[in-house]
Amino acid sequence: METFDFDLFVIGGGSGGVRAARMAAQRGVRVALAEQGGTAGLGGTCVNVGCIPKKLYSYAAHYAEAFEESHGFGWEGAAPTLNWNTLKSNRRKEIGRLNGIYSKLLTDAGVEVINARAQIAGAQQVDVDGRSLKVRHILVATGGTPFVPDIPGTEHVLVSDAIFDLDPFPRRLVVVGGGYIASEFASIFNGLGAQVTQLYRGEQILRGFDDDVRHFVAAEMRKTGVDLRLGADVVSIAKGPQSLDIAIKDSTGALSTLQADAVLYATGRVPNVRGLGLEAAGVKLGWDGAVEVDENYRSTVPSIYAVGDVTDRIQLTPVALAQAMVVVDQLFGPAKGKPARSMSYEFIPTAVFTHPNIGTVGHSEQDAPKHYGAVTIYRSEFRPLKHTISGSSERTLMKLVVEDATDRVVGLHMVGPDAGEIVQGFAVAMKAGATKAIFDSTIGIHPTAAEEFVTMREPVSR
Repeated sequence: METFDFDLFVIGGGSGGVRAARMAAQRGVRVALAEQGGTAGLGGTCVNVGCIPKKLYSYAAHYAEAFEESHGFGWEGAAPTLNWNTLKSNRRKEIGRLNGIYSKLLTDAGVEVINARAQIAGAQQVDVDGRSLKVRHILVATGGTPFVPDIPGTEHVLVSDAIFDLDPFPRRLVVVGGGYIASEFASIFNGLGAQVTQLYRGEQILRGFDDDVRHFVAAEMRKTGVDLRLGADVVSIAKGPQSLDIAIKDSTGALSTLQADAVLYATGRVPNVRGLGLEAAGVKLGWDGAVEVDENYRSTVPSIYAVGDVTDRIQLTPVALAQAMVVVDQLFGPAKGKPARSMSYEFIPTAVFTHPNIGTVGHSEQDAPKHYGAVTIYRSEFRPLKHTISGSSERTLMKLVVEDATDRVVGLHMVGPDAGEIVQGFAVAMKAGATKAIFDSTIGIHPTAAEEFVTMREPVSR
């Protein structure tokens, strides 16, 4: 009988990898996890250089506008100023605390954590920290890494992984990109007090989102002070005596130059597979390096699995966690009394922490007819109660997409404060198949913004 050092070897200590390792160990099997960043890297992109620190900085960025808005409510006094070093220090402490929690979860479950880079040496062999281990199953959960296009001067740019500890705070920041990472950091640093210019070569930011949402949030970001330039392509970046000089070509081909103290490139992420030995082991990779997997996240090599951003699926932390549980259930059986889990990609909610926030679940107005045929659109735009005396001109957008044949709500979108918090609850209803009639029969909580979703009666288009 063949013997193995471990039943499951996980490469990568991000959210998906940690979840799989911990839950597999709780099934009573032998598990090891290798994280080249050591304990400080546990939690992966989300905890260390992604959603957690980004959300903390997003909170920080709201305080300046909150102070201005407070005057309408009778608050007086001198405006506070940002201590950038205090924010960075407090963020580091919180991330360190979370790293420690992840480490304890793993060790308490009986997982052997190896603080080193691992390489796949065969279908059931891993080389790590001077050891060659024979393992029954391998799970690749190495996430993604920022992509920067090859243009002159890219040695002068930052990626999102490095933006949190930027020193000194940039008085002028250029953000290149039009996706959610670029748009979030443009909003955040604008709120923190930087002069922000966002450059995107496309016709509108946030490609793939509902068109109403895209245009609405772009207008709101401009109102707050972000200099959003569309149809703008960076040609080169040069380091001058006092600034970085960015050469830009617009949609007509005209050239111009922009000066900045820092340039953030947020032009997408690619799977982090370099040097893992996947191809040599026979694992098929996609055009962008993504590990190709089946519905149970098994690669073309039966003993090797992959979850999270290293695969070509939806790149969200909760998705990676759910995928990890599918793998554990498939390999070692589900928890007692529970069925084996599967992963559905229908009605996955998501939020974008621009200012104002975006929350969305289901299909856009543009995409829904491809799946459901005829649809009816309900839309509401309004000034929130808070801003009737705050002095802010910020507005909120809410939108429903309804399938005509069944009356089912198949798309729900919001731009406004706490959009993610509001949309999460509606995602449960949509997953359960809620119809527009059910929305209409639900009593709203008054006065809230969320009640608008159950009071929209008149369609705006069909």
